[in-house]
Amino acid sequence: MGNTWRVSSTTPRFAALAGVAAAAAAIGTAELVAALTGPRSSPLVAVGGLVVDTAPEPVKRFGIEVFGSYDKIALLVGTALLLGGFAALLGMLAVRRLTVGLAGIVVFGGIGAAAALTRAGADAADVLPSLVGAAVGGLALWAFVAGPLELDPWPWSPPTPAGPPPATGPAVAAPDPDSVATSEGTGGTASRSTASAESPPVPGSPVPGRPPVPGGPGRRVDPDSRRRFLTGVGTVLGVAAVGGVAGRWLAGRQGVSAAREAITLPAPVSAAPPVPAGADLAQPGLASYVTSNRSFYRIDTALVVPQVDPATWQLRIHGRVRNPVTLSYADLLARPMVERYVTLACVSNEVGGDLIGNACWLGVPIRELLDEVGPLDGADQVVGRSVDGWTCGTPTAVLRDGRDALLAVGMNGEPLPVQHGFPVRMVVPGLYGYVSACKWITELELTSFADFDAYWVPRGWSAQGPVKTQSRIDTPRPRNRPAAGPVTVAGVAWAQHRGIDRVEVRVDEGPWQEAQLAPTISVDTWVQWSWQWPATPGEHTLQVRATDSTGETQTGETRGVAPDGATGWHSVTLTVS
Repeated sequence: MGNTWRVSSTTPRFAALAGVAAAAAAIGTAELVAALTGPRSSPLVAVGGLVVDTAPEPVKRFGIEVFGSYDKIALLVGTALLLGGFAALLGMLAVRRLTVGLAGIVVFGGIGAAAALTRAGADAADVLPSLVGAAVGGLALWAFVAGPLELDPWPWSPPTPAGPPPATGPAVAAPDPDSVATSEGTGGTASRSTASAESPPVPGSPVPGRPPVPGGPGRRVDPDSRRRFLTGVGTVLGVAAVGGVAGRWLAGRQGVSAAREAITLPAPVSAAPPVPAGADLAQPGLASYVTSNRSFYRIDTALVVPQVDPATWQLRIHGRVRNPVTLSYADLLARPMVERYVTLACVSNEVGGDLIGNACWLGVPIRELLDEVGPLDGADQVVGRSVDGWTCGTPTAVLRDGRDALLAVGMNGEPLPVQHGFPVRMVVPGLYGYVSACKWITELELTSFADFDAYWVPRGWSAQGPVKTQSRIDTPRPRNRPAAGPVTVAGVAWAQHRGIDRVEVRVDEGPWQEAQLAPTISVDTWVQWSWQWPATPGEHTLQVRATDSTGETQTGETRGVAPDGATGWHSVTLTVS
């Protein structure tokens, strides 16, 4: 028995493996083709993008709450796992009926092609990755089920013991080979009875066309068959992995990193004020006053970062205006630039969350561009439109009220990172990003809130999203166990375009104690704060609240992020040793 392989119990597993290998071949091929037609045409990306657009709002909020800036990676991984599970099922069904497995692959190829056509700017070429990938996946499945790597379907029947089957009726003597009846007919031909050959095969009996195998005919497969099948699966998986990685690499080579690195940003006509001494308390665990480009949060709907060539980029300003214009990237860089520190926050930021960052932005004031095009009466909304079709609606009055709303081309002294909107994005102090921070922007359309709802509004979010006054405790954190005695409590507070006047901390719902505010650049950035706590042993709960420059104190009412931002006091419970 050492030289045989029992497949009656393991065949479903290997059939599932065949299905997964076929799906991997389809995806790997599709990624290679997508390197030529564009990353948005990848079936994984196209289907994932369609999921983002159509998923119920609570599902999206859950994804952001759980995965934060890694929500897109989680979605792609989840999509791949679901596809793998379905492919395994198709493999198991295909062993019984090949047409069922092939039909499943055709359906998935059709879904990928249809999803690709829903992406902004899609054309007929975007369906090629899904169609070619489905064809290769179908060929691979055929090879495993009916081709040269054939996966034997016979062992799906229940196992039977070795040897002759038990008798179920009256005993019948085995026929004597020497007593087979023959007859001489006209022409002198002999005939043999074929009744036994036409009878259904008995379980455990030899299978026609297959060599007998010890331990039960038809119940085992020789090691060479097993080895050939597993080698085929391994080869397909390996080639698929290489194809997928090569496709991603080729897509990256077609990106705009080289073009970005070749850009020299102009000097601003109005530079940002220097960061004042003491603005960054440099306290362990406290967020730095200026957030690095690498650490800056990223929340958007783009599963694949758009690669926009600055040489071909254009910004169209149109709609309800007197003088529509179209600007190239060179036109924009030739205009007077200003540089400002602005803190941006995501509306999905929970109380105490980290979807917020402060950076130095270089760009052209949007107010000046709007003055030039001349908005018409009633044009109370400016719709920013991204290259991937995403939209945000910003109040026209906010963009013209004197605040430093920018079409930004630089971030922290360098061209915008690709993942943060290169070559151009919007930055608007005092508004949540979903109504203002359009990345990879290609259009500004003047319209009205009555006439158009931007991307998030039909999904349950408010049409206008001013930033709420908020504060956060960064240190100590719940996992810390500070020793009794003086403990520095520190964090950040923000109320962009209003500024923070006061931060207060309390312990165990006791009286509020005023914290010390660090210097800050302007009302458009967050501010660090600290408070010395005479900590005593035991478990304690710290809470923080802020008051902005209008005199409004942060509310203690706890509300979720929808429809226009979370509210409540951030609290931290910890144990003092």
